[in-house]
Amino acid sequence: MRSTKAIFTKQAKDMYKNPAVLVMFIVFPAVALIMTVFVPIPENDFVSGNMFVTMMASIFAGMGLITSASAVISEDISGKSLRFLIIAGVKPHQYLLGTGGFYLLAGAVTSVIFNLIGGFTGMDALKFLSVMVTGLAASIILGMVFGILAGNQQAAASLSMPVAVIVGFTPMIAGFNETVGKIAGVLYTQQINVIVNDFSTALLRPLLVIAANIAVLVALFVIAYKRKGLKG
Repeated sequence: MRSTKAIFTKQAKDMYKNPAVLVMFIVFPAVALIMTVFVPIPENDFVSGNMFVTMMASIFAGMGLITSASAVISEDISGKSLRFLIIAGVKPHQYLLGTGGFYLLAGAVTSVIFNLIGGFTGMDALKFLSVMVTGLAASIILGMVFGILAGNQQAAASLSMPVAVIVGFTPMIAGFNETVGKIAGVLYTQQINVIVNDFSTALLRPLLVIAANIAVLVALFVIAYKRKGLKG
């Protein structure tokens, strides 16, 4: 527990030294607010008045933090921080909870801001925040996997960016292509997109799919941590 808290605190301090990461938690809700206020949308059965909120929230949860998380981890590796932590006996789950936990908390705060901009209440707010937080967890872990596998920030960006684009934009393509829609059903980003665009959808299945994604990504993180961590 002490190791997890120390890593959590370290990441909190590091984020304020890294504007490129910090801005990710600000720019998406800021754009959603600006577009919502200044771009009039004729609300009808096909277009919601909160279109920009749900759009930017989906992008933020689905792909916004993948590259940021990979950059943070690769920086720990290139700076030898991860090597020292492993030598000191820090376990994969402690590093995951400490680092990922901080960014998940920051992402949860941003999700609440999105919710306030959208004015969601009651069950709609519960569904929105549930898929946002669980989706963010999947994105953060995915980014951390790439960060460990890459070993440096340039390689991390090269690996994580294409995947972030694919998982982030596949749900949009799925709306126009039935085949892609069937394939996208296994992705956590598709489940985020389903809920934030239709609060009448049952919450259980999307959360189960996202949870399955998280389980697979956690397993990949542990494997990558054990195999690559000491080589940083």
